[in-house]
Amino acid sequence: MHIFANPARFLQIARPLTGWLGWLGALLVVAGLGAGLTLTPPDYLQGETVRIMYIHVPTAWLGMAGWGGIAVASIMELVWRHPLANVAARAVALPGAVFTAICLASGSIWGRPTWGTWWEWDGRLTSMLVLLFVYIAYIALAHAEAEQGRQGRIAAIFGVIGVINLPIIHYSVLWWRTLHQGESITLTGSTIAGSILWPLPIAVLGFSLLFGAIVLMRMRAMLARQKVDARLRRMGSDA
Repeated sequence: MHIFANPARFLQIARPLTGWLGWLGALLVVAGLGAGLTLTPPDYLQGETVRIMYIHVPTAWLGMAGWGGIAVASIMELVWRHPLANVAARAVALPGAVFTAICLASGSIWGRPTWGTWWEWDGRLTSMLVLLFVYIAYIALAHAEAEQGRQGRIAAIFGVIGVINLPIIHYSVLWWRTLHQGESITLTGSTIAGSILWPLPIAVLGFSLLFGAIVLMRMRAMLARQKVDARLRRMGSDA
């Protein structure tokens, strides 16, 4: 990762990569959702509501993966003082929070006809809600440190500590067998019928590429703002 320590070198790669990731991700999302809505049969138990899966599962994955990215970037900032680590972590935070919120909203919509309730203080639902609050706290903390002109080390420490919630989310359906169903997809197989499952990897990949494009756009915007702020400070000191 130190090859990207120079912001100019990073931008040379990020500019074209943003477009490729964005357009390819959008194409795959449209293909995955289109196939899931029109080419797959309804579930024998959940009926048409199972189609929410093609949004709910990718956003749940990216909500968790986003915080994993924050944790990795925070470690790089604390240990190796990587100059882009703080930028990367802050760039991931907002889309990670948005995807987590979409996951919670889509899960609530899915749960109403399936479980008969919009919300339950279930282990998986509650731990995902905690993740959203942790995202919001990180965004506020990082913004406060940036406003004070500090390096963001407190936010980085918080980013590492917050990763504790990820295994809780993952194993919650095993530790607390409450309302949320158990793991449907594992490394060894899936309990979902193949006729329903096949568009899901397409949607997951598409949303992931879009997520990457959004993060790169935010990083580029932050670096541009830093450059403008530095130029304004130099102009003010010269005056």
